[in-house]
Amino acid sequence: MNTSYLSLEGKVALVTGGSRGIGKAIALTLADAGADVVVSSRKLEDLKLVANEIRGMGRRALAVTAHGRESEDIRNLVETIKNEFGRIDILVNNAATNPAMGPIVDMEERMYDQIMDTNLKGYTLLSQLAAKCMISHSGGAIVNIASILGVTPGYGLGLYSISKAAIIMLTKSMAKELGEHNIRVNGIAPGYVQTTFSKALWSNEAMMKEKLKDIPLKRIAQPEEVGRTVLYLVSEASAYVTGQTIIMDGGASI
Repeated sequence: MNTSYLSLEGKVALVTGGSRGIGKAIALTLADAGADVVVSSRKLEDLKLVANEIRGMGRRALAVTAHGRESEDIRNLVETIKNEFGRIDILVNNAATNPAMGPIVDMEERMYDQIMDTNLKGYTLLSQLAAKCMISHSGGAIVNIASILGVTPGYGLGLYSISKAAIIMLTKSMAKELGEHNIRVNGIAPGYVQTTFSKALWSNEAMMKEKLKDIPLKRIAQPEEVGRTVLYLVSEASAYVTGQTIIMDGGASI
């Protein structure tokens, strides 16, 4: 069977939040498909470990620290990639934060700014810069990692849910504007994924048993499964797909 439509040979990919969990799995999946990969997050040591894994797969890799809500960091990140690789073909916006839980009516303004600046403004600014780079090289693909909470709000997670819903609309809006430049923009809205971030859930047997009642597949996702969905969205396998957000929650939302 010919699966060359999944190949990313000759492509340069940037994955934010790439030091662990979903971001790390995405970066390794794209490298396995043939891409050279830049991973970015706030902690350089963790990024270096991922970059070394990618090099061990025979691909070029670069670890660059950048804070998702700092515009200067974002500009420096893109310039560093252009200087090192000369292009960006694939962007996966994955870095996100959720520093607080509680009712929206009690949320402090600084928490609002922190969540929106990282989860929405950061995605927007980086997508702008990456898209300009893609336009100069005849196209590319952007994938925004949203959340099922952007479709159905989580109790006590109102601001996080709002930010993720906005990412879904950002995906649609940029897809509409960038299509003429051969740039496809899609998203993924994961449900529960077994990462360190969600360990409080999946390590609690009683809590997991309760949550799995609402999931038809009776399990939570693995990070590698998100990675393979990203691969579909950035490869020629999805060449006529843009502006879509794939809900990846094991059927919970149905």
